[in-house]
Amino acid sequence: MIESIDIRDLGVIAQASLPLGPGFTAITGETGAGKTMVVTALGLLLGGRADAAAVRRGANQASVDGRWNIDDASGVAERVRDAGGLLDEIEVNAAGERRMELTLGRSVSAEGRSRAQVGGRSAPIGVLGELGEKLVVLHGQSDQMRLRTASAQRDALDRFAGKKLRRALTTYTGAFEGWKTTRETLAMLIEQRDLRLAEAERLRIALEEIETADPQPGEEDELTALAERLTNVEDLRLAAASAREALSAEEIEGGADVSALLDHARRQLERAVAFDATLAPIVEQLTGLGYQVAELTGELSTYLATLDSDGAHELEQIQERRSLLSNLVRKYGPRYEDVLELRAVGSQRLLELDSDEDRIDELGARVDTEHAAVLAAAAALTAVRTAAASRMSAAVSTELTALAMAQAKVTVAVEPLPEPGSHGADQVTFLLAPHNGAEPRPVAKGASGGELSRVMLALEVVIATNEPLPTFVFDEVDAGVGGAAAIEIGRRLAQLARSAQVIVVTHLAQVAAFAGNHLAVVKDDDGRVTASSVRQLREDERLAEMARLLSGLADSDNALAHAGELLALAASENAAP
Repeated sequence: MIESIDIRDLGVIAQASLPLGPGFTAITGETGAGKTMVVTALGLLLGGRADAAAVRRGANQASVDGRWNIDDASGVAERVRDAGGLLDEIEVNAAGERRMELTLGRSVSAEGRSRAQVGGRSAPIGVLGELGEKLVVLHGQSDQMRLRTASAQRDALDRFAGKKLRRALTTYTGAFEGWKTTRETLAMLIEQRDLRLAEAERLRIALEEIETADPQPGEEDELTALAERLTNVEDLRLAAASAREALSAEEIEGGADVSALLDHARRQLERAVAFDATLAPIVEQLTGLGYQVAELTGELSTYLATLDSDGAHELEQIQERRSLLSNLVRKYGPRYEDVLELRAVGSQRLLELDSDEDRIDELGARVDTEHAAVLAAAAALTAVRTAAASRMSAAVSTELTALAMAQAKVTVAVEPLPEPGSHGADQVTFLLAPHNGAEPRPVAKGASGGELSRVMLALEVVIATNEPLPTFVFDEVDAGVGGAAAIEIGRRLAQLARSAQVIVVTHLAQVAAFAGNHLAVVKDDDGRVTASSVRQLREDERLAEMARLLSGLADSDNALAHAGELLALAASENAAP
């Protein structure tokens, strides 16, 4: 149940606080005062689409905050905690049930950015939508028009059918999606058969060429280095030989080699060690350097020998191999690694392509099997809908009797579709015979605005008996209705409010009279800016508002008298057990 809603800078409403609470709340006001903004505000709290144009002119953002009274053991409380929201305990009743206060918030900036809060914590907008489905049934004026569509009529029947329908629909949806996926895969294979055959042939040729060349990981870099070495082998030989001679040689032009110089230095210091022992470590280092020079000399000799043996390799053969690998990269690259990857995964892809005919046969058989499962699930779904349609027809017709359509009969027809669809194989149509002897006609074609309003209200009432929700919000559910029919709508809303919270935006006094809580959206225009607020009406203020709704004159004696009669009638009926 919604305890209150606070609105700031939304449309023409600068600031307003709506005390709601249990029972039946009517919201009235002059045209253009901003009654619809109240429904818009509630829609935002329930995850509806945010529109920057709804932000009051000159304001940085619009904000809406709502307080709910919920059961701590409900799915709503669990979802709030999952989202990280906090709940405040209000009371513990005699049965030990805890009642909690939930706060929801939504803001929309003038630039169009939207933020949501659940239980005082930031949350995705989608969480508001999830909670809204469990908290409120919201019907705006557009929903009456939507009721003319086949999908809305099917949805209404499915809601009435309840859990049994949802189970059957879940089974059907799983079967249908599986069949749809298999059928699409089969169609793709058949449609692309020639393309896939051509791909297989190209892949087969590529794999044969790569296998023949047998490229190895890192081979391209190795060949490049080897070719560079062989191309410059004479320069390498000269450099290595010169370095070896400088380190250790029989004769070296210009003086002794490094090895001889180190040996000379060592011998000189060895004679001096007898006079100064601190020279001993230096002698050891010189000895070590001699060994290292000998090792380097040996390594250079080995390197020169390698150059001599590498010279036996034909540089031309290496360049041919590099050319072969470059050709593979050009065809199947652009990188050498791409060639290796194609070799690694191409065989599996070729196997897949070569097995297309077998897959087509297999998928064809699966399509037939899965189609049979879809038809079976669709038949079960149709049976549930047909049984529910019979009950719903009787219940809605009975409900219309209480809404001043005593002779009206509603028939919910369930007829087969040519092909199964995502929601089954049924066409659901609401037919209305408004009086005895009238031919039933689809509400999409034959129902007037007033009849459609009452059919929609009757639907919500009977659906609520199967799947009760704590709050119903109607935006001008009485559109196209007046006189006695409007009184019956008010009376029925008051009865519904005995088991649920009902909030109605209305322009009819006959409906507002039955409300236990009457709020008026009041417009204030100073000649420059129009600003609206909300006021809770009591006694004389309410009587004057009722008179205005009846005649447009808040101080007309006749209108005031008529308003008093309406309020007295509603009060007596509301007081009845």
